[in-house]
Amino acid sequence: MELFERFFEDVLTRSPEWKLILLQVLGGTLSIAVLFGLVRHEARAIVFGTMMGLAMTFVVYSQFGFTRIIGVGQILFWTPTLFYMASLQGTVTVSRTWFGRWLWIAIAVMGVTLALSYGDLFRYMMGDRLEIAGL
Repeated sequence: MELFERFFEDVLTRSPEWKLILLQVLGGTLSIAVLFGLVRHEARAIVFGTMMGLAMTFVVYSQFGFTRIIGVGQILFWTPTLFYMASLQGTVTVSRTWFGRWLWIAIAVMGVTLALSYGDLFRYMMGDRLEIAGL
């Protein structure tokens, strides 16, 4: 429990405001997948990928702290999830449905988040290994 408390404290105190807003949008958008998961197997796969990425983020945080490598958990699980989500677009069962509309938004939000995570991973690999400083 202490790990989660430290993680969320670091997120709140060390992240710029725009990233906190992005995290809220991401959380709100992806939480809708749970509702769609009641009736759509595709949404359950998205929830699984999302939860695995979050779990891996906690594992990475426990090993490396609040450093730029923290997004590797998202990269490992969300990249295939994002490709899966994109592959659903245009299929008969998704086109012109509320799920399909939500999927476009989720792809965009997850894509932006992943792009930032890839950028942070690149910076980490280039030597930026210090803890992310507070605001």
